[in-house]
Amino acid sequence: MAKYTGSVCRLCRREGAKLFLKGDRCYSSKCSYTHRMTPPGQHGMSRRKKDSEYSLQLREKQKTKRVYGILEKQFKLYYVKADKMRGMTGENMLVLIERRLDNVVYRLGLGISRGQARQLVNHGLICVNGKRVNIPSYLIKAGDVISVKDNKKEKAVFTDIKAGRSVNLPKWLTFDNESLKGNVVALPQRDDIDFTIADHLIVELYSR
Repeated sequence: MAKYTGSVCRLCRREGAKLFLKGDRCYSSKCSYTHRMTPPGQHGMSRRKKDSEYSLQLREKQKTKRVYGILEKQFKLYYVKADKMRGMTGENMLVLIERRLDNVVYRLGLGISRGQARQLVNHGLICVNGKRVNIPSYLIKAGDVISVKDNKKEKAVFTDIKAGRSVNLPKWLTFDNESLKGNVVALPQRDDIDFTIADHLIVELYSR
């Protein structure tokens, strides 16, 4: 499966915003973006021209892809699926992406970043309703139970969680630190997404 293997701090600089791709490091003084906020490349320090309408649409799409760690082909499939659903296409698309298993694992606090959460899923450490699922793009449903596989609960990555590490859970999830088990009490809504995305720009881009 294709994946981005370059510097993730470079992505934050390109989008001109913190994308929180390195977990706790992004909240500390070690964050590279706070020390160098210019776009990457030899012309990053030069004066930028005013962004065109297409440029704004493209940057919004790229930012969203990079926040969730999704490449173009899969991202376009979410748009096509959302376009066939009732309601607002942009909102439907973001809700579909928010339902990805790797994102839910991150939201539960089992991974400090979406990248680490995706790795936990890929390595078979996560179960859905008691069955191991190693597909990061698996879409969860209301009522699903997300848990760590029983023989993997003693791994170092879960030590802080069991010790009572606090997690800012969205209202559509519940989580028990001791059992490392979370419940999807409802499907996420557009208002539950905690960072700014102008989804109408993405829809306009794909509608060209």
